[in-house]
Amino acid sequence: MRENLADTARELDESVRDVRGYEYAVINDHALFPFKYADRPRPLERARLAANASPTRRRMLLSHGPEPQDGLFPLGDDRTTYEELHETYEALGASTKLVCLFFAADPENGIHVIHWGDAHLEPDRTFT
Repeated sequence: MRENLADTARELDESVRDVRGYEYAVINDHALFPFKYADRPRPLERARLAANASPTRRRMLLSHGPEPQDGLFPLGDDRTTYEELHETYEALGASTKLVCLFFAADPENGIHVIHWGDAHLEPDRTFT
């Protein structure tokens, strides 16, 4: 899905930004961040970032998602440093906001459900 969004952005003469070898569509300073949370219909409340999710995905959510209530960057996770967040922040651009596209899909039936909007990554890997 990420590749299709990037291709469509190019067709519309919109920006595509490379973040560590992965291209993301950026439309009106909003990076489209597809996130498959299930392979069958499930409530969005069940969405959770996998424990083995790439550090880049985690950093994108932390550096470009909505600010948490307690401060700008929660650095309690020892795998995330300010320098790593800044690197991802710069790759997409300082003013870019992240728009999450949460979806449940499988190869045989396609997309079951899709939701979009802001999502803050919580310490337990859920989203608010």
